[in-house]
Amino acid sequence: MTPQTADGAAIKMINVVMISPGFPAEMPHFARGLKSVGASVLGVGDQPLAALEPMARESLDAYLQTPNLWDEIAVVNAVKERLRGQKIDHVECLWEPGMVLAARLREALGVRGLGVEQTLPFRDKVRMKEVLEQAGVRIPRYGRARNVAEARAVAAHTGFPLIIKPIAGAGSADTYTCRNHAELDNAIALTKHVPEVTIEEYVEGEEYTFDTVCSQGEILFENVGWYRPKPLDARLNEWISPQCICLKDLEAPHVKQGRELGRKVLQALGFQSGFSHMEWFYTPSGEAVFGEIGARAPGARLVHMMNYSCDIDLFVGWAEAICHGRISQDTSKKYNSAMVFKRASGPGQIVTRIEGLDALLRRYQPFIVNLELVQVGEPRRDFRKVLVGDGWIACRHPDLAFAAQMADDFGSQLGIYAD
Repeated sequence: MTPQTADGAAIKMINVVMISPGFPAEMPHFARGLKSVGASVLGVGDQPLAALEPMARESLDAYLQTPNLWDEIAVVNAVKERLRGQKIDHVECLWEPGMVLAARLREALGVRGLGVEQTLPFRDKVRMKEVLEQAGVRIPRYGRARNVAEARAVAAHTGFPLIIKPIAGAGSADTYTCRNHAELDNAIALTKHVPEVTIEEYVEGEEYTFDTVCSQGEILFENVGWYRPKPLDARLNEWISPQCICLKDLEAPHVKQGRELGRKVLQALGFQSGFSHMEWFYTPSGEAVFGEIGARAPGARLVHMMNYSCDIDLFVGWAEAICHGRISQDTSKKYNSAMVFKRASGPGQIVTRIEGLDALLRRYQPFIVNLELVQVGEPRRDFRKVLVGDGWIACRHPDLAFAAQMADDFGSQLGIYAD
């Protein structure tokens, strides 16, 4: 049977190489999306095929296991040998560490899309800011440091408070806020295993995302997520239940300002097709300030939340945009979708009790679209390594204040304990 889009149009077969189709957790959904729009998918990863989730395995037409996914030259040679001249239309990777590998494969196979030089500014936070500074984008003061002397020199330029983080990091790993020289020295010691860091001005204000799915430079879908609180604050304080709300109203003045900033960033960096994930700040003075951007989808279930905000399947929408230059689903925003990550409290390593859930379910059951929590008797998770922590809740409502209240109540009234 010939595959069809949601509107019944016939789909032309597209050959896609997908890097790491089984990891992280969202990747099998993207593999499913490719398969559902008629793509023939060659997966490339370092996991055995049998170790992939069934969704990923069932979405692949072929799989190439490599001994070391990060030996880029060896992987490129292995893929070329496996293909033996077969025409490839797209090389896709939605996992931050594999972006440069994907670019090398595109160049080696003659596939359109971001090459190595275009990809590096998305990976190297200093190069990213250099490009955007030249384009007139409002960015934080910044600098690169490879040793203690350079770190202190950059700090003198940025001033306090500042943030220190890896040049090619993702999320908030190895990221620290410093408000004085003592905290800077401590952060330098904590990041000594990181070869190169960026130090930049700490921007006061609310933090948001600007997420897009594009085809050939045209934005087909966009989302703004509101972090509550900033991810760095949540990472440094175990007691916090981090939230993100995908906003329904994209025309609110401060949201429009962030979207305009995001468009300028995408244009300056030459982004054309696929998912992009940008973070930006809205300051108390009413200024939108760039944070950073990745040429890939966000992790930590944020794509799921975009789906809940529109009643769509963006895993399929992304694939259709990549392969066919369109998204045939109705992408209009219908809800504010709120996500809350929970963390167990207490000195133990095993979850002993969960409190407050029944009352919250009685109050909010019609608005809850996902509820996944660790079970009593299971090990607690290390929130520094697993962003979803000990479970996550997704709820939604057309009214932003109500959605935020639900998220706050799940954050404060649902308790997971490891006594």
